[in-house]
Amino acid sequence: MAHILVAGKLHRDALALLSEAEGVSFDYVEEVSEEAYTPFLRHADALLLRTQPLQADAIAGAGSLKIVSRHGVGFDAVDVAALNARGIVLAVVGDVNSVSVAEHTMALLLAASKRLLRADRAVRAQGQWHWRNRLEPRDLAGKSLLLIGYGRIGQRVARMAAAFGMEVAAHDPWRAGQGWPEDAVARPAPDLAEALARAEAVSVHVPFTGRPVLGAAELALLRPGAIVINTARGGVVDEQALADALASGRIGAAGLDVFGEEPPAPDHPLMRFDQVILTPHMAGLTEECARRMGLQSVRNILDFLAGNLDPAFIVNREALHV
Repeated sequence: MAHILVAGKLHRDALALLSEAEGVSFDYVEEVSEEAYTPFLRHADALLLRTQPLQADAIAGAGSLKIVSRHGVGFDAVDVAALNARGIVLAVVGDVNSVSVAEHTMALLLAASKRLLRADRAVRAQGQWHWRNRLEPRDLAGKSLLLIGYGRIGQRVARMAAAFGMEVAAHDPWRAGQGWPEDAVARPAPDLAEALARAEAVSVHVPFTGRPVLGAAELALLRPGAIVINTARGGVVDEQALADALASGRIGAAGLDVFGEEPPAPDHPLMRFDQVILTPHMAGLTEECARRMGLQSVRNILDFLAGNLDPAFIVNREALHV
């Protein structure tokens, strides 16, 4: 009988699917921490992992481990090389969260553009009602939006933004060799510097590769008063450089769902700006998305044990020659 370790809280429907599966047993550790789940790892044939790190020493101690199924699509905190060395499959859930993240991106973009934090404060504070006459909010219609990254999430954001009347461009050198989608809403913008210089808003949808995609130099190219949105990964936007650009007035507003350090410290430089919307890495954490991610992460393990896991869900299939 295969033994599964579930590391982190699972949606009730996904837990029911696992409970009803034949030929498996499982440990369920709801606490989302590395320390909570690693003592159980040595007995596991399969690991369903939330956002916790999975490091080489933990992998080395998991003698029976054959598959790691991520409850999501990112795997920044997983030592993939250590998995490859052991021939352990790493699976992700595929396109189950793109609509949720795209909606959250648009929510941040709208809230930043309309200065909703300041508007809310004006209603709650005595004598601030006339803040509305300062005309700080801006329309999205007619504004230029640059998407950095044009995968599943970026393409959904493009369609939503276009429905608001925005002019959408996308910069995505990572699509090299794939060609531009035939049904693309966004026009391709191969020259990043040129695209930034035209943009009144920019939203990033790329993985973190060790250095910011938007640093001080890139932020300086944006049109004055531009809006910056990050629902991708912490570190993709240089947060100190963004704070400096906000303080100078170069950047008008921002919305961030992800941070280089999570949760961010109370003295994080972006905390002092009320034209900045900050959310706790929740873009993909809707009821509907949690259900989809939970069910698919369980199915990936059950399908693997049955010998029919779809290779499209396997991150390291080339290294393992799957």
